[in-house]
Amino acid sequence: MGSIVKVTRRGQTTIPVKLRKKYGIKEGDKLLIEDAKEGLIIKIIPRLEELAGVDAEIAKPEEVKKEIEKLREEW
Repeated sequence: MGSIVKVTRRGQTTIPVKLRKKYGIKEGDKLLIEDAKEGLIIKIIPRLEELAGVDAEIAKPEEVKKEIEKLREEW
């Protein structure tokens, strides 16, 4: 079931507490709002520290650093 929210004069709205808790949305978090065929889609932009190690199974940090340095030299 959806939630009904009100848009203020300044274009602001409040995300219901139940949804903020469910998705871990905290003060200062950034959200991406996309215009889609079905309507608006809201996505949470993860904080950089939450992404640490996300690709650990793909490559080791040393390999990534070497590749970055190689790309910098080519640029």
